[in-house]
Amino acid sequence: MNKTDKIYIAGHRGLVGSAIQRNLISQGYENIITQPHSELDLISQNDVDDFFAKAKPDYVFLAAAKVGGIRANSKYPADFIYQNMLIGFNIVNAAYKHKVKKLLNLGSSCIYPKMASQPLKEEYLLTGALESTNDAYAIAKIAVIKLCSAMNKQYGTNFISVMPANLYGPGDTYDIKNGHVLPSMIQKFHHAKISGTDSVTLWGDGSPYREFLFNEDLACAVVHLMQNMDAADIGEFINIGSGKDQTIKELAELVRQVVYTDAPQRECAITWDTSKPNGTPRKLLDVSRLNALGWRAETPLREGIIKAYEAFCEKK
Repeated sequence: MNKTDKIYIAGHRGLVGSAIQRNLISQGYENIITQPHSELDLISQNDVDDFFAKAKPDYVFLAAAKVGGIRANSKYPADFIYQNMLIGFNIVNAAYKHKVKKLLNLGSSCIYPKMASQPLKEEYLLTGALESTNDAYAIAKIAVIKLCSAMNKQYGTNFISVMPANLYGPGDTYDIKNGHVLPSMIQKFHHAKISGTDSVTLWGDGSPYREFLFNEDLACAVVHLMQNMDAADIGEFINIGSGKDQTIKELAELVRQVVYTDAPQRECAITWDTSKPNGTPRKLLDVSRLNALGWRAETPLREGIIKAYEAFCEKK
């Protein structure tokens, strides 16, 4: 990418898109194209085609998606599969029709089978049943990966797909009911601290293992790939993660420590609601292929949670 190339970020206000935009600006890219949802409905193929015809982007980061945690995925599966499939299909198809030089599609580690061997290698895709609490979202993401791959094969496009670990950081959505696990924990512990509540309730039994990646690290990785790698180098898709995981119990303790740093005399108990689902037992990505291409995550989990909590407090 040249500094003056037109770069469209779909989903620029989200956790991932905002981090990509900050990264590009810090590197001196001058022609970043963004469009808020109020002005561009990504579910409409006509609207997306019209936008691409007028904007004529050279490069595209596909970071737009309908996202949520276990509760949201379980409650709104039709919305998750329908909206995410249309968003992905519309943007990828428009990128092909309007001759985009390169597109980078962001997926999710939930695409892997629930009981796949750990760590998760790229070749494990579609080798077993998906986790039922988020299979609608996973199917939509898999379909977009396959469309990018098919476009490359049939039309010679240069469309890359990446599969990040669980993401967190500045710009996250802090929704106790429908959000992802780490930002929901931050919200719950913060509310307990300021309200004087002496306990929080978390879903499941805390035993599942999860890997987390700071969103600024992800932005660094995808910009690195967009600058240096083509679809032929990547293959169908490539994992992006820290290569480290911990139990949800360990995560909860770490978040509690960070939130209560300025109130060490306070105690906040954790109650585990075992009537709620745990989700997949473990999701650790094999990032050996990415490491071989010259990139490794840099932000330790505790440091990232501190930054995420600071950003959360600034929004309050």
